[in-house]
Amino acid sequence: MKSEFLLAITQLSAEKNLPKEVVISAVESALVSAYRKDAFLPNQNIVVKINRFTGRVEVWAEKKVVEKIQDPRQEISLAEAKRIKPDVKLEELLMVESTPSNAGRIAAQTAKQVILQRLHEAEHSAIFEEYAGKAADIVSGVVQRLEPRQVMVDLGRTQAVLPSNEQIPSERYRVGQRLKVLLLEVAKTAKGPRVIVSRSHPDLVKRLFELEVPEVANGQVEIKTMAREAGFRSKVAVAARQPGIDPVGCCVGLRGIRIQNIVSELSGEKIDVVQWNADPASFIASALSPAQIVAVELKKSEGVASVIVHDRQLSLAIGKEGQNARLAAKLTGWKVDIKTISAWEIERAARKPVIEVEEVKEEVPAAPGAPPGPVAVAAGKEAPGIEEVAVEAAQDEPAVEIAEEEAPEARLVTFEPVAVPAKGELRFAEDIMGAPSRGEGKSKKKKKVAPGKEREGEAPRAKKVRRQEVVIEDEEQY
Repeated sequence: MKSEFLLAITQLSAEKNLPKEVVISAVESALVSAYRKDAFLPNQNIVVKINRFTGRVEVWAEKKVVEKIQDPRQEISLAEAKRIKPDVKLEELLMVESTPSNAGRIAAQTAKQVILQRLHEAEHSAIFEEYAGKAADIVSGVVQRLEPRQVMVDLGRTQAVLPSNEQIPSERYRVGQRLKVLLLEVAKTAKGPRVIVSRSHPDLVKRLFELEVPEVANGQVEIKTMAREAGFRSKVAVAARQPGIDPVGCCVGLRGIRIQNIVSELSGEKIDVVQWNADPASFIASALSPAQIVAVELKKSEGVASVIVHDRQLSLAIGKEGQNARLAAKLTGWKVDIKTISAWEIERAARKPVIEVEEVKEEVPAAPGAPPGPVAVAAGKEAPGIEEVAVEAAQDEPAVEIAEEEAPEARLVTFEPVAVPAKGELRFAEDIMGAPSRGEGKSKKKKKVAPGKEREGEAPRAKKVRRQEVVIEDEEQY
């Protein structure tokens, strides 16, 4: 009987995936409730202990030491108390073993309910502790049920909720489908722990890179920043922590096998892996790949980066519905303003200051003792009684060239040589891209000319001679 009791506890712990000590503690708490309802007072302090080797159940009750017993359930005589504890004194509380011979039907039913309740609580607590330590980590699950606003995913020990706002918009889920999801939140509720997972969080891409790329997992390659539009495109900036490692090549893999596994897990979402650079201009140019950048002008005070591209590269740099530029702005943290090279040169020519020389007609007091000379006055203000005199600059003075003044915080970084037009000269897309010549790109078909009808000045074409087999009968004749 005792061995069967321990066997039942072992089996119960295996079914609930709980430690054996947790199950025994739950049974002891249930037996306390059962014995208190049947053989002891409701407020009496009792303790149930189960022997881990023999399976024997022992019930210990707290009793008061008195000379004359009036209530055996709460009191014990001094003589009996000295057998348990020789130095016991009157009015002292003593824990005495008071295991009843058997328990009634109501007590057994109560014990069963309490055992199940305590096991559920222990199971929920174990699940909460297990998944609370896996927050922001990737887990695998199977789609168990589809609901209008959420998907239930079976993680093994518990069910997780995939809300609609954490789903990839282009994905369609089906029952039995295996998914890799990111564990977002674990919360305690009345019905047990509530686990919320995500498929659209940017950290899911980072965790997938750690699974597929060993260099990212062991820290040789670091993912600096990333930007994601779930279901469409992601950009990941990587940097090497050790010299001699190509971070982009490690993430892509041989023939793209590593990045292809990540793309397949994300249902075909495109992923751009770029190299991180401490220089903002170089980093912005890399973030806008696959577009080719001509120059980047940084305005640190405004946090704006003006990116100059070729006219034919404008749509590629902006991307479909502005997606490429939007992701590059999230990746770099700069506001990206993309301009064509022709528009930029027009704007640059317009920003150059125009120097206007006005006639000076305002009276200028002469120095004391100076000989009378030409008088300068401000334009539009005529002084009474003073003649207007034209003042010409001396030919010996050199001409002063005023260059365009740029803000001290602005910085222009060119990646390709840019031809700056002369003052007043504007360039257009045809000048930059090069106007295609007429008929360029079309292959000319050669006309077949019949033998004997060659054009004037051309040599006659030789006729093709078919190869014939010659059989030599007697080698000595030749």
